[in-house]
Amino acid sequence: MSGTAFGLQGKGALVLGGGQGMGEATAMALARAGCRVAVFDYELERADRMVAQIEAEGGSAFSLHGDALDDAVLRTAIADADVKLGGIDVMASIIGMAAWSPLVEMATETWDLDHRRNLRYVFVAAQAVAQHMIDRGRGGAMVCIGSVDGIRSAPYHGAYGAAKAGLIHLVKTMAFEWASSGIRVNCVTPGSIVSPRIPLREPMLEREMATGIPMGERGSAEDIAKAALFFLSDLARYVSGQNLAIDGGLLTGPLFDYGKPMSETGKGGTIGMPN
Repeated sequence: MSGTAFGLQGKGALVLGGGQGMGEATAMALARAGCRVAVFDYELERADRMVAQIEAEGGSAFSLHGDALDDAVLRTAIADADVKLGGIDVMASIIGMAAWSPLVEMATETWDLDHRRNLRYVFVAAQAVAQHMIDRGRGGAMVCIGSVDGIRSAPYHGAYGAAKAGLIHLVKTMAFEWASSGIRVNCVTPGSIVSPRIPLREPMLEREMATGIPMGERGSAEDIAKAALFFLSDLARYVSGQNLAIDGGLLTGPLFDYGKPMSETGKGGTIGMPN
């Protein structure tokens, strides 16, 4: 594997949610740039599969698994990764899911869960990683995954949108507070991305999903991974506290009405959002 231009050769990388979708693509991108990668996923099988793919290309990786919503489990996994990597130099947090429900019908438990799995766990993880970076005294970089729904309205998944809006703001505050320790924090905000939870569909529905995207198509996990790689690399040496939308121009246009195609299938249920 190569990628010396990124300045990541031999560095330790932790990818939370690295077993599928955007996390999988990001883990592979970091490995190809020369990182030793700790792949954390809720399912050990997915993490192990990703490690095998990295090793098959000559890279170095190991798997971790557990529930990121369990603070103790998450902190323990991060501590293990720090030891095994000889220090976490870069971290990507790519875990998230949305519950679909009109706000007037949304249970407070649903609201709380969406904030736990899209905002709170990121704070817990980033706090723990930042402390390890500070203790080792060599700084580092982090990237979080937001959503266009944290910038515009999020019909029928308002808790998710509010959590992602909070995440975009949190990134700015973490970037400010930790800059003096040499830690950079940035956010990548996907639009409509093909992922295991939202795969390519039959042509007519796919065209409908692309409605409102000026570039006329949905993005890929690799599109997000490239942006994450930029933020974590030396190419972004002087960049922190930023939010970069990877959305095919979606935010330049009017709101796509999620309610029409998804109000019946998504109402009251749960559907995976881009990450």
